[in-house]
Amino acid sequence: MNEITPDLSKVSRLPLPAGDPDADDNLDAAHLEARQYLMSFGWGKNIKAEFFGYGAEGIVYIFLFEIASGKPDVPQWVWVIVGDVPPAYMPGDEVGTPFEALDGYIGAMEDWVEAARQGKSVADLIPVNVPATPANAEMLGSRLKFLDERVLPLLEE
Repeated sequence: MNEITPDLSKVSRLPLPAGDPDADDNLDAAHLEARQYLMSFGWGKNIKAEFFGYGAEGIVYIFLFEIASGKPDVPQWVWVIVGDVPPAYMPGDEVGTPFEALDGYIGAMEDWVEAARQGKSVADLIPVNVPATPANAEMLGSRLKFLDERVLPLLEE
């Protein structure tokens, strides 16, 4: 396996200082959602450090967590994406920057959307917290298109 270490120059350590321009009204709620999502997994309970990668107010937030699981099959770094999209995590040993995390998220979710549109099984795809129906696929698909066209370019280096 070709392990990647996340680029910590692309993130800000949490909590952000008061008056930080990256902060917005929804950031604290998104951070809490990301923490709770990560901790819902047995391996995600021991958080060592937390970082903010990117936020588009009320739309999508990207966080990076360093965890100490003690298990060899669990990565030390985990990206968590939350917002007006289904929450998901991306292993940090495969993804180095917020751009790569969001790009990977969009790709994985697009696979789910395509399967749900066609009525195929989504059992082996990224977990999504809604039923795999064509209507849900269309709603998620439109959000992913927005992220891909409007948000992802803002993260390119």
